Amino acid sequence: MTAAEPTILATCGGLNGGEWTDSVYGPLLHHAIELADVHGRVPRVTHINTAGGDQRHVEGAELEAARAASVEATHLRLFPHPNIADVRAHLLSQDVVWVSGGSLVNLLAVWRAHGLDRILTEAWRRGVVLAGGSAGALCWHEGGTTSSFGPDISAVRDGIGLVPGSLAVHYDSDPRRRPAHQRAVADGTLPDGYALDEGVGLVYRGRAVVDIVAERPGVSAWQLTRTDDGVREERLAPRLLAEEVAA
Repeated sequence: MTAAEPTILATCGGLNGGEWTDSVYGPLLHHAIELADVHGRVPRVTHINTAGGDQRHVEGAELEAARAASVEATHLRLFPHPNIADVRAHLLSQDVVWVSGGSLVNLLAVWRAHGLDRILTEAWRRGVVLAGGSAGALCWHEGGTTSSFGPDISAVRDGIGLVPGSLAVHYDSDPRRRPAHQRAVADGTLPDGYALDEGVGLVYRGRAVVDIVAERPGVSAWQLTRTDDGVREERLAPRLLAEEVAA
């Protein structure tokens, strides 16, 4: 069974280090699978690593983690060309699509060249859970802040826009992110929106945030709203997910 309504999980998370394997699905990735509400069979997850250039060693880590999680995992590559003949049919058959981080700008350009933005929109409407971390979280929004163009943090305003507003990631780990995103919202370059510390995720049902989750304590989400004199930033406390047993 797919999700009962269009669902997105936008996070700063994904794979974590394991005890017996190099990589495991972290609590946020497990939560994406829970949101798909699969019963009676193994969940199907497709990983898309366009933002990082479809590197094979990343695929290996994801497959190792999927085996430990008892998940049927596949990869959709777009470099040097699609590795799946019927991309639409494949994605519509999945429970979760997980998009990994890297260059947001490159991801959006390559997806649009292949029509993947339209296919993923259809999948979302049909109940396939769309999820991901970093660039894989930013892409679903109207825009966000990114290091895609180099060391400086830049605003990008042409996200897929399945959910409204802007997003910032790595809010507590990269000191450049907070001031850059605040400026972009304050001057109207980006619309109001959210920001995520490491290990935090926003759950969208339809186009509304319905839950905020975290895989560890002491982290936050933030809501940013433009005001007459700048920007207002409000801390949003997440719900702590149960720790998954490391493989």
